[in-house]
Amino acid sequence: MTGFTFQSLKPQDSLSNELRSVIRDNVLQFYTKGLSTEAEEEGLTALYERLSQEDKLDGESNSIANQKKILERYCKDHGITAYRHYDEDDGYSGTNFNRPGFQRMLADIKAGRIKRVIVKDMSRFGRDYLQVGMYTDVVFPEFGVHFIAVNDGVDSTRGESEFTAIRNVFNEMYARDTSKK
Repeated sequence: MTGFTFQSLKPQDSLSNELRSVIRDNVLQFYTKGLSTEAEEEGLTALYERLSQEDKLDGESNSIANQKKILERYCKDHGITAYRHYDEDDGYSGTNFNRPGFQRMLADIKAGRIKRVIVKDMSRFGRDYLQVGMYTDVVFPEFGVHFIAVNDGVDSTRGESEFTAIRNVFNEMYARDTSKK
């Protein structure tokens, strides 16, 4: 009888981005097919999370996991049942919008899949006040998208908070200051 040799198999450390995308999209399709007509009329809500390398220095309060908890709690409290996370932008700067999660969300908005976008606060959405304003004041209304920044009290159906423009300028100044360091 000959001896047996065994080859140890190491599990893959993480799923590839492509596989994550396939799982996310297929699970979403399965989930939305079973929704009630009330949820279908509500439309799909995009929960957008972003964390830059500089933001990681601020600790757990801005983490992707914390942002997800805040946004999911908001949805639960407001009866929003059909939502999808756009959370691939971990490590991306908010100074431009060439971020994979944001671009995927924007494509879904243009395709008419998204009716609402919710972020933790305006700085998670972006730190270039002109581009932020272009999306929140021009692009989103053009596609009928309702925009909410939970912690900043911004809700496009109620009109703009008087401090939103000022807050966006401060967000951009913060980004410039951290890039100089």
